[in-house]
Amino acid sequence: MKVGLAGQGAFGIKHLEAIAKIPGIEVITLTGGNPDATREVAQKFAIPHWTGDLAESLKQPGLDAMLLATPTQMHATQAIQCMRAGKHVMIEIPMADNLADSEKIVQVQKETGLVAMAGHTRRFNPSHQWVHKKIKAGELRVLQMDVQTYFFRRTNMNALGKPRSWTDHLLWHHACHTVDLFAYQTGEAASVARGVQGPMHPDLKIAMDMSIQMKTPKGAVCTLSLSFNNEGPLGTFFRYICDNGTYICRYDDLFDGKNAQIDVSKVDVSMNGIELQDREFFAAIREGREANGSVQQVISAMRTLDRIEKSL
Repeated sequence: MKVGLAGQGAFGIKHLEAIAKIPGIEVITLTGGNPDATREVAQKFAIPHWTGDLAESLKQPGLDAMLLATPTQMHATQAIQCMRAGKHVMIEIPMADNLADSEKIVQVQKETGLVAMAGHTRRFNPSHQWVHKKIKAGELRVLQMDVQTYFFRRTNMNALGKPRSWTDHLLWHHACHTVDLFAYQTGEAASVARGVQGPMHPDLKIAMDMSIQMKTPKGAVCTLSLSFNNEGPLGTFFRYICDNGTYICRYDDLFDGKNAQIDVSKVDVSMNGIELQDREFFAAIREGREANGSVQQVISAMRTLDRIEKSL
């Protein structure tokens, strides 16, 4: 399968590293926003074609699909551009930074019938998969999820410590992971969804602290705390309080409520959630089916984010 990547930054590189471990996938084109960085990444990963123009990448002979790891504000336009060009598309989370654009993506997917998937990696992390399998088997029921998403990001830098060309967002990016995962693990969209936010940063023009509450119709609750002001362990940490145990997920690792690690190495073919996400995208294309994390499946999370935004 011949695929392309748009986005030469930190997350684009994570996808290239993951794809290198997946048999039968060839990256033939890279679209980037910075010419020097794009050339450097293309050469490092032996990608034969690189450009600053997505339309040029979409014209490469034999191209089947594109992965978008570009700035959030470009996702909707680029996803629609890819599908209109007849290419399957994976859009890194979030698929858009507003509900209207998200719904446009879903509509174009319906019109084209192509595989369109959003990068909701938490569905694929072995830690969360382990919990999900227990829920599906009827062995667990989520009573409460307590989630902390913490970074120290008072300047506009990416995960590699390089300047960003765009501004990240606690609600439409980082909360999106948890809003979708809460619905995925409980099997219900939130019936209550609200939030409060702290002061806007004078330069970045975004809230640097946020608190979100959700509740499902059957009574499961979720408390999500987010901050770009945290000095300490960085990332997102999930505590599942269930009717039959407590579990703590730290990315691909899982611990019980007493902090004893649970072996999740046999949950899937890899311990890398991004690799597993990419494997699902390629498998859905090959098998002609809807992907786990399809834009249709995650549109409800975007509707919940829209409700939270309106409550702020």
